[in-house]
Amino acid sequence: MGSLFNGKFSASEIADLAAFIGNPSVTAAPAASVSPPSLTFAGTTVGQTSGALEATLSNNGTASLNVGTISIAGGAAADFLLVAGGSCANGSIVAASSSCTIHAAFRPTVAAARSSSVSITHNATGGVSTIALNGTGNAVPQASIATSASSVNFGAVLINTSSSVQFITVSNSGQAALNLTGITLGGANTGVFTLGGSCSTQTPVTAGGSCTVTVQAKPTVAGNFTASLNLASNASNGAASISLSGSGSTPAPAILANPTAVAFGTQSIGSTPANQTVTLTNSGNVAVNFTSIAVTGSAAVAIGAGNSCGTTLAVGAHCAVPLALTPTTEGNVAANLVISSSAATVQVGITAIVTAKATAKPELSDSGTIAFADTQVGKSSAAHTTTLSNSGTTALKITSLVVSGSQPGDFILGGTCSANATVSPASNCTIETSFKPSAAGARSGSLLLVTDGGAQFNLNLAGNGIAVVTTAPTLSISPQAFDFGTSAIGGAPLSKRFSLSNTGNSAVSLVSATFSGPFSAGSDATTCPAFPFALLAGTSCDLLVQYAPTVAGTSNGNVVIQSSAAATSWTISFTGTASQASQPASSNAAQNTGGGGCSAAKSGNDPLLVLMVFMAAAVLVWRRRQSRHDGKSSR
Repeated sequence: MGSLFNGKFSASEIADLAAFIGNPSVTAAPAASVSPPSLTFAGTTVGQTSGALEATLSNNGTASLNVGTISIAGGAAADFLLVAGGSCANGSIVAASSSCTIHAAFRPTVAAARSSSVSITHNATGGVSTIALNGTGNAVPQASIATSASSVNFGAVLINTSSSVQFITVSNSGQAALNLTGITLGGANTGVFTLGGSCSTQTPVTAGGSCTVTVQAKPTVAGNFTASLNLASNASNGAASISLSGSGSTPAPAILANPTAVAFGTQSIGSTPANQTVTLTNSGNVAVNFTSIAVTGSAAVAIGAGNSCGTTLAVGAHCAVPLALTPTTEGNVAANLVISSSAATVQVGITAIVTAKATAKPELSDSGTIAFADTQVGKSSAAHTTTLSNSGTTALKITSLVVSGSQPGDFILGGTCSANATVSPASNCTIETSFKPSAAGARSGSLLLVTDGGAQFNLNLAGNGIAVVTTAPTLSISPQAFDFGTSAIGGAPLSKRFSLSNTGNSAVSLVSATFSGPFSAGSDATTCPAFPFALLAGTSCDLLVQYAPTVAGTSNGNVVIQSSAAATSWTISFTGTASQASQPASSNAAQNTGGGGCSAAKSGNDPLLVLMVFMAAAVLVWRRRQSRHDGKSSR
């Protein structure tokens, strides 16, 4: 039939004709394609191996694709290598509408741009598919510097007194030794600071290693001071600078008393002594030296047993002065607690009413300060229980029970005691206090309880709020989702590599990777270490994921990578399509043995075929004339 059209139709027209009428000898055939057609690697130090990149070999045909050999060929072939993790292999078979993957890496031998290709032989048209490979070799490994802080504030420091020591960690996240060429101070007040630590211009910091710089401040005059710590080195990311600041303060001793007045209320003659406590706090910036602590006025009041105030009280410290009232004479009682020290003299007024009548006798199980354990901001401490007892002969009523002071909102009241509650003789109720700091640092309050008999009790409340480090780990994932395409059930798993990169300046602790769906982790010599592991700043690794479906249809799943930081995780989403494995052809299976096209004949001698040929030829002739006519019209 070919001679019938020789010289009469162009090659494209004959192709159209063949497509129109079908080919009687048509057979199923594979069709190979690769994606992407080229892989470009990031710059890599000479002699080092890059992370692997992946390409996919797909069979878009209707018959199995038989893979021959997969190799690096041409150009700088010695600078590239095939690595484990891909699902394509020499001699493997890729079913129709399926695919497999090839993983390659870059290991440059010279500092220059390098290129080669992956060559894949197969039984599809052309016989060979290629994937271009490109990369650039870097001449020398480089160091990279990172510091644990970009600034340090020493706060208020007493003049002519050394501050606490501050520590700064210097890390090398590069591939070569970090040589510190200068560790110096700069700025307006360099004389205030003293440097120390293990970092030295004489000792390199190894790749992945660290050292420490210590800084201490000692101002000589009052006022703000500033400087900078400068670290010069061979790091590829330049010099590092840490700002230093604080303020010098003059000595200022100060004493606070709580409560500022003591009211014993009404007490019965001859009853056991009533007790209350005054708490003294050093609120200044230097230690306070006591010269005298005494009671003046009524002899019914005296300092009781258990006085914890010695001769000196450190900055921020507390001590307790117990007061005892012995009711011996009916009438009003007035006295003063006088505290003389290196700070200003403080006086606390003391009052009571002594009567011959029966009265209630309130007593608290606590005196002084209730100190809570250090508590994270926003969290609640364990509750502390204080008991209010009535050892008198009549009932008492609580007229007020509140928290006041500097940060009253940071303390929570509970328990069975409450305002307007009554406590019978020989009975008691409980006061529960807990600490829930709203900010970091020292927090304080005061518990005040007043009874209907005029007695007032004050308890200091103190705690320290601990800040939560909120710096989120920085992890970059590429790609963040992937479609594995079609995979035959029971066939070799399809694989895909995902790059995990730490783009921050501190290590990221990755504790687990949890998979869902027919997806799981794979491993080879080039993948990330087993979980849990720490990914250093500026480094990356590959997470190998495999797709092995067991149920036909669309597959969905993911992997959730969890950090040690609370509520910090990353998710990679996966999809795929599972198909049933190909079955061997049966002798009873339906076969198309006709001439193709619309023919129903069982051989190539279909009488309709000749008619179809001439009809198709007529269409081509008409199309050619129409084209010529359109050409003349356009002229």
